[in-house]
Formats: sequence, structure tokens, C-alpha cells
Amino acid sequence: MRMNFQRNFSQLRERLCTAMIGPQALAFLPALSLASYWIGGEAALLGAALVVPALFLLAGGLSPDSRRMRLARDSFTGLLQRDGFEDLVEHTYEKTADGTQSSAVFHIELDDFAQLVERHGEAAGDAVIQRTGDRIVSTLRDMDNVARLGDCRFAICMGATRFIDLEVCIQLAGRIQNIIEEPISVDGVSVYMTAAIGFCLSGRAPGKSAVDWSTAASTALRSAQKRGPSAIRAYTEEMRRVSETRAELRDDITYGLEACQVTPWFQPQISTDTGKVTGFEALARWHHPERGMIAPNEFLPAIEAAGLMERLAEAMLYHTFTALKAWDAAGVVVPQVGVNFSGVELNNPRLIEKVKWELDRFNLTPDRLSIEILETVIAGAPDDVITRNINGLVAMGCRVDLDDFGTGHASISSIRRFAVNRIKIDRSFVIKADRDPEQQRMISAILTMAERLNLETLAEGVETVGEHALLAQLGCDHVQGFGIGKPMPFHETLDWIASHEAKLQDAPEITPGRTK
Repeated sequence: MRMNFQRNFSQLRERLCTAMIGPQALAFLPALSLASYWIGGEAALLGAALVVPALFLLAGGLSPDSRRMRLARDSFTGLLQRDGFEDLVEHTYEKTADGTQSSAVFHIELDDFAQLVERHGEAAGDAVIQRTGDRIVSTLRDMDNVARLGDCRFAICMGATRFIDLEVCIQLAGRIQNIIEEPISVDGVSVYMTAAIGFCLSGRAPGKSAVDWSTAASTALRSAQKRGPSAIRAYTEEMRRVSETRAELRDDITYGLEACQVTPWFQPQISTDTGKVTGFEALARWHHPERGMIAPNEFLPAIEAAGLMERLAEAMLYHTFTALKAWDAAGVVVPQVGVNFSGVELNNPRLIEKVKWELDRFNLTPDRLSIEILETVIAGAPDDVITRNINGLVAMGCRVDLDDFGTGHASISSIRRFAVNRIKIDRSFVIKADRDPEQQRMISAILTMAERLNLETLAEGVETVGEHALLAQLGCDHVQGFGIGKPMPFHETLDWIASHEAKLQDAPEITPGRTK
């Protein structure tokens, strides 16, 4: 009881002091000046006018609580702005430096906020942001601080105390997510939001500055976002190493593209009817002079972050067309090569002109190039530059492959609108299809739809003889995967093709009545 009394008394004293030394204390300055003049004349008036404001600055004006009240706030939500938040983070970091107290910084970002605005409008987005900010504040203590750092990003700096640990932070993050996920009424419509949260405890902050601490929370948020909606992640040293590696890759990738370190490796595609090679898919590979081979899931985000996706597409086209000319010169039949085009490349108004120029440069016909486009790109493409580019490439004579079919939401109308030539069945449907009746029914349904729409089909991720045989039996036109051939540099393709064709010649021919 005595401890509770002391704590309550301390809090009361702090509030009284804040009231006496805060900005509101300046309201007494005119009365104090008048009283000074009445008692001591002009000298006393001058002293009061100069000394009192100075004392305010040295005492209350510099106190943390008073400073917090004066920090700039977002005019829309009333939350702290970035500069003020960074100042408070630095102050809190200094308070926890000796280890006797602890704190945590949280970064919170709403999932799919851009889609919300696109669907319901800017007013709905503003309402959600305002309501979300209010909800976050309602879950916190008076000593905690909330800021708005971006369109849909918030941050929290917890007031320093002795009892903040990992469990407390996870519980708080869970409460924040629960309250954010409650429906928000916008023009009579209930909108449901989710949020990813990353946080870093002061005791686990890397480096020796408040900036490093806040950056760590941002790194944890990015890690959470990669896990999917409503994810929570605490900062770890492994995140720091991954982040540093990516930063180094971003620095190296520009030179890597110019020095031809990033080149296509080619994965074969064969016909299930004849077994012959019907094409290759060009897949970007980076052979770093010091790190060796770097996986695409590591360097592609670095290329995207550096804004070099179009440069990558140019390099892939150049090397792919060079390979086609080399195959032709060697007398090897490779009908086409598929090159992946992301939404960034497809948004380039000069894409058709660039592709046509490259085809003319290498004296290749457009049908030798297959544009591979993710199903998610087609599903989300309105009648804009992407649509015009895809249809323009088709009109030129290029082929269009719809990649990863079955994982997105492409409608039949969008497939027809973009004049898709072939759908590539995603490997998730192919895995163990020869032993899973449910997988077989899914593949059969896709193949039936493709047949009705007069589309060719190719199954990705074929790894076993059983999967290959099943797909051929069900009527899939082409197959691709490790069971057929792994991606390989160009200089290995000629030997692979020769070996594959030799196997076809050695295979027994089955004719009615006898076997040779």
C-alpha cells in the first residue's frame, strides 16, 4: 500500500509540475509583469519580462513532457509527425542507455491500403487512417507516443519503464492488430483492414544510435510483410545481416548488369506428344565475381529496389536473341524462347518499339519470342499502357504465355482480351499429381477449359516420370521442370539438346501389332 501511495503521489506531483511549467504558465506573464511594475517600477518590469521567459525555457520549456506538447503534429490525424517522433525516440534511447529502463519502437503498416483507396476512394482511405490512428492511441498508455510516418504507416515509441520485454511487446502488437481488424463503417459499408507490425526492443537495437533503433523496427516490419497479412515480427540479428546483404547487392547490381554478370539460363520445354524440344524459358541468373551464384529471390528484389527492372529486361532480350541466332547457326531447332515481363516493363510506353527494334537487329521473326506474363499482372491490368503493350506485341506476332496459372484471379474474359496463346499450369497443381486424385481433377478442369478456349497448355515443375506420364495422358501439350531439364547456361544447351534427341531416336517405336 505504501508503494502504491508513493507511486500515486509521484504521478500527481509530476502532473502538477507539468501544469506549472508547461506553456500554459506563460498565461500569467502579463499579470506578473503588471505586478512587478506596480511594486518595483520600470526596472522590475524589465526584469520580469526577461527573466520569467528565460526560466521557462530552462525549466519547463525543456522538460520532456512540455517538449512533447510542442512537437509538430499531423494536421489530419493529430498524431506526431516524423521529425517530432524521431526526437522522442532519441530522448527515449538516451534514457534506456544505462540498461535500468527499457522501451520498444513499433512500426505498423496497413495491408492492401492502395487497393482500399482504389476500390472505395480517397475519402474512405482518409476515414480508415483517422480511425486506425485513434484506435492505436486507445490501446496505449499516456506515456507512449504515436506518429504517422506515411500514407498508411504508423509508429509507436513506448515510454521507458523497467518492465518491457518480448512478451509484453507481442501482447501489445496482438492487441493493436485485433483493434485494427474491427470493422470500420465507411458510407454505410463495413471495411475490414489488417496490419503488419515490426518492433525492436531498446536492449536489442543494433548500432549505437536512436536512428539504428528505429531502422531496426522498420526492418522487422518489412520482414513481417513478407510473411503475409497480419504478421508480427521482432527484430533479430539475422534480419540485420540479410538487410546488409541486400544493401550490398543493390550497390553491386548496376555494375553486374553492365558487366554482363546477369545472364539468362535456359530451361527446356518439350512436347508430350513427340518428346521434341518446343522451346526454352529464359531465367535470369547472376554470377557474382565474389559471392558466386546468387539466387533470383535474393537479387531480383535488389534490382527492383534499384529501379533497374527495365534494364534487366533489355539484357535478357539481348542475350536471348543472341542464343536464338546461335542455335540457328548450329542447325538446332528451337521454335521459341519465353522471356518474363513484369508489370514495370509492360508499363513502358516504348516497349513495343524496343522489342521490334531488337527483333530487327537480330533478324528474327516475332513468333520466336514468347512474352511470359504473370496471371496476377493480367488480372489487375485495366485498359491502360499494359493492355496496349500486350495487344501490340500480339499484333506484331509475338506469343503470350500466361504464367503461374491457377494462383491468381485471371478471368476467362481477360484471357481472351489479351489474346493469350498458352497457359502455364503452376507447379503447385503438378506436385504429386500422379498420386493425388484431387490434383488430377484440378488439372483436368484446367485442361478442359484450355481446350474449349483453343489454348495450348504447359505444365511447370514436372519432376518425376509419373507426373510427366499423367500430364501426357490428360492431354497437356508441353511440360517443363527439373524432371525434364534444369536451367542451364547457353553453352550447355547444345549438349543437352543432342543428348535428348539421341534418347528420342533410341526409344522404341510403338505401332499396331508389333514393337521395334
